[in-house]
Amino acid sequence: MAMDYSKCAKEIYETLGERSNLVSVAHCATRLRLVTVDNSRIDMKRLENIDGVRGVFSNNGQLQLIIGTGTVNKVYDEFLKVSGMSAATKEEVKAAAAAKQPLFKRMIKALGDVFVPILPAIVASGLMMGLVEALGKALPSFAGSDWYGILDLMANTAFTFLPILIAVSAARVFGGNIFLGAVIGMIMIHPNLINAWSVGSMNAADIPVWRLFGFFSIRQVGYQGHVIPVVIAVWLMCKIEKQLHKHVPEMIDLFVTPLCTVLATAFITLGIIGPIFSTAETYVLEFAGWIITVGHGIGAMIMGALYPLTVVCGIHHMYNVIEAGMLSAVDGLNIWMPIASAANFAQGAACLAVGLKAKNRKTKSVAVPSSLSAALGITEPAIFGVNLRFVKPLVCGMIGGAAGALFGSMFHIGATSYGVTGLPGFLITLDYTVQYAIVLAVSFGVSFVLTWFVWKEETQEDGGAEKTEAQTENVPAVSVETAEAGERVLLAPLKGNVINREEIPDETFAAGVLGDGVGIEPEAGEVVAPFDGEISTVAETHHAVGITGPGEMEVLIHVGIDTVNMKGDGFEVFVSEGDKVKAGQKLMTFDMGKIKAAGYSATTAVLLTNSDDYPDFKIVKTGKTDILEKLISVGNA
Repeated sequence: MAMDYSKCAKEIYETLGERSNLVSVAHCATRLRLVTVDNSRIDMKRLENIDGVRGVFSNNGQLQLIIGTGTVNKVYDEFLKVSGMSAATKEEVKAAAAAKQPLFKRMIKALGDVFVPILPAIVASGLMMGLVEALGKALPSFAGSDWYGILDLMANTAFTFLPILIAVSAARVFGGNIFLGAVIGMIMIHPNLINAWSVGSMNAADIPVWRLFGFFSIRQVGYQGHVIPVVIAVWLMCKIEKQLHKHVPEMIDLFVTPLCTVLATAFITLGIIGPIFSTAETYVLEFAGWIITVGHGIGAMIMGALYPLTVVCGIHHMYNVIEAGMLSAVDGLNIWMPIASAANFAQGAACLAVGLKAKNRKTKSVAVPSSLSAALGITEPAIFGVNLRFVKPLVCGMIGGAAGALFGSMFHIGATSYGVTGLPGFLITLDYTVQYAIVLAVSFGVSFVLTWFVWKEETQEDGGAEKTEAQTENVPAVSVETAEAGERVLLAPLKGNVINREEIPDETFAAGVLGDGVGIEPEAGEVVAPFDGEISTVAETHHAVGITGPGEMEVLIHVGIDTVNMKGDGFEVFVSEGDKVKAGQKLMTFDMGKIKAAGYSATTAVLLTNSDDYPDFKIVKTGKTDILEKLISVGNA
């Protein structure tokens, strides 16, 4: 029976609290995305039970209703009619949701948005510094060579000009001109100013000062290595620039706005923001150092235990500010790094214990690779994919992280970079190699042993999962030419490695909310039609298509995880809604390099969104596949 889109939209509207409780609404390929005034006014249970709503969840201030491909756009159109609201873009909804977040969350998110893009530069420089320093110590003759000199210059560049990197990234985040932001960063470390690292050895009376207007004085001191003053300065610059764009006549805006923006920001930064916030930053760093060492390392233990929870909450990027500031201090050592490394390594150990102890093959296939990722410093797969799901491994990892952090504090380990933890951390802790090894060993041992004895695998979970694997394992690949007569099949729309739906790194897809199917880790960036059918929907951002085929099969092909945020960059579609297509016809292409560079997974969800209508639904292919190999069967017509 066809869905009544008007009825579905009306029930959603009424359950949400009608117009007085709505801020904005948009939709993507599968979901209605809403921002409400007050979610507590909504009966979530009733909302979930509305015919047509497949799931409800909140994320980053948005209330998201899972409707399904080919359907969500129709419900959305009816929702606009019944609510009287105007259509909004996903970006507008995202902005409205962000504005509702508490100030602290918005500040933490902004810091994360500023620092995450520059991490590759920091990591590359940090690792290069470690390698150059290691070679210099191993080969004394190399330490005085020209090669050492030029490689040391290359390694130090990102840290020497860190304020400029931060300024450019901050201008992008705060919506200003990134080149004006770069100028502000350059002004703060101009060579005519005394290097900030040299000020500590000077008497206050010897520091030159510019005296302006007879009462306003500016110390001729640079802000090399400072973080907070740069971010605040660029935030102010963006505010000034936006106001000037609004009020300056367009005829003279091109030269008046940049000139006034830079002058006003530079004077305020050097005269007020710099001195105040550099002092505040000093106190923050001193407090951070104190909390790590207080009570003979008790503070470090607490932070080692809590670190994974800050990852779960998404606020762990705030540590980048602290670490960058520590590297800018006189001794230039990052003493937060051992805490993060102990916490990350411990979570990896807990995940490995789960992987080795579990009998469930799916759990093993996820846990073991995730533990290796955590050992290299990337813990999200281990935390979100395994430890948080089972809870006890997360807690055991927190205990292991606390133990390791205690030893790190006792040994006074300091790193020469940030953004690197786990095994690669040896390259930036060369003066503490043995101590750092002990920290990792303690973190690993405590976490692994505790998890091994505390975590028990649930039998019910094993049975269900093993049954599914038994149905799909060792099934020979069948090409389109060998499909049985009358058999309704879904062929592989792209080349790659087929994984079970539950392994797709997106909770909505993995849970089967949008239907059953598989994930494909692509080897090539081309998607073809999985059968003869009709295009039912094409995502505005070109990262997903819906297609209806034999027996009314409704299929969603969603390329990548969270790739909607790429806004179409790297994607190209060759079909439109309503187009008739043949099996093997090219539907879209995508740039896997761009997806990876943007920080997203290219894993593609291939889901039969109405799989419940087919009792004979069966996955007939896992592992390596080529395009148009038989992937899913729903029985004979």
